[in-house]
Amino acid sequence: MSVLILVAGFLSMWALLSLKTGTPKRPPEVRTKIVETAIVQLQPVQTRIITYGRVTSTQPVMFYAEVAGTLQPGTVPFKPAQSFSKGDLLVKIDDRQARLNLNSTLSDLMTALATVLPEIKVDFPDEYQVWQDYFNSCQFDKKIAPLPETSNPKVKLYLSRFNVYKLYFSVCNLEILLDKHYFYAPFDGSIVSASLRVGSSVRVGTLLGEIINLEQMEVGMPVEAKDIRWIDQQQLITFASTEIPGEWTGSITRIGSDIDTRTQTVQIYVSMNNEPGTALLNGTFLEARILGHSIDNAYAVPPRAIYEDRYVYLITDGKLERRPVTIIRREPDRIIIDGGVKNGDTLVVEIMQGVAPGMPASSRTMTTENRGH
Repeated sequence: MSVLILVAGFLSMWALLSLKTGTPKRPPEVRTKIVETAIVQLQPVQTRIITYGRVTSTQPVMFYAEVAGTLQPGTVPFKPAQSFSKGDLLVKIDDRQARLNLNSTLSDLMTALATVLPEIKVDFPDEYQVWQDYFNSCQFDKKIAPLPETSNPKVKLYLSRFNVYKLYFSVCNLEILLDKHYFYAPFDGSIVSASLRVGSSVRVGTLLGEIINLEQMEVGMPVEAKDIRWIDQQQLITFASTEIPGEWTGSITRIGSDIDTRTQTVQIYVSMNNEPGTALLNGTFLEARILGHSIDNAYAVPPRAIYEDRYVYLITDGKLERRPVTIIRREPDRIIIDGGVKNGDTLVVEIMQGVAPGMPASSRTMTTENRGH
């Protein structure tokens, strides 16, 4: 009985298999892939470089005391963040001793001139009036005038014998020493730091403070060494900041001649243009957009359009074609190619997976704005 059951089961399975084998198979349906494309138009493509840097003053000045004394106020408060104008007295050091020494030496010079004047009047009457006028010009509250020149060796001998030359140069030296008690602003700017306060005792070599020129600002920025050849120094650099609203421009003033071995970058420096609007603060972090040299007969594509670092896909006669291209430059948001495509080619500009050359495809054309030119 069991044998009959096995035989019947075998016959039933065979019949079912025969029925399945006889059913015709459908060929797999080939679907046309719809992809985003762009029409190639070869033209000059201007390169772009994006980098970052901080604004600094081109004239940071740290001033040290060259004389000793007590720090005294100037015409503006000597405090950090204080603005000043060119010529303002920022701070001074007690000058009483220096001024007394100067006046004492000037008095000695006037005494020497008064002694030699009668000699000159008798022996060299033609030169007497010149030296008399010089004597009259000597004042204790004015800088000394240059000594009159004389070509007469005998007059020089008289002047030397009475120490006129020696005393004159001593007065000039003391005038220089007196000037070192005063710190006048060499430009319009701001006080960054004040190491001492008014009333403090100052020694020679003491750091008094630091000032910066806010009218002349520059930005130092690192640029990858491979990008240096693309920089066009005639182009204005455009800046933007996430910290301060506004947009600024500048011009490249110098490019470094050495490469930072750690970052493989070269430092470039841009002088900021003085433009109306929001003023830049020292230390502001900026993004720089540099327009470089143009590449003739080229085309820019989004990075997603490049496969295996050297291929693109085109649609030719309704089918996908993989074609090698020549990449001349890579930028963060685009890749510039100058070989492998021609005008009118339909270029695939989206990421594709599971495709192969020869597959049917149709295009959904992107606009130039969407493609990121």
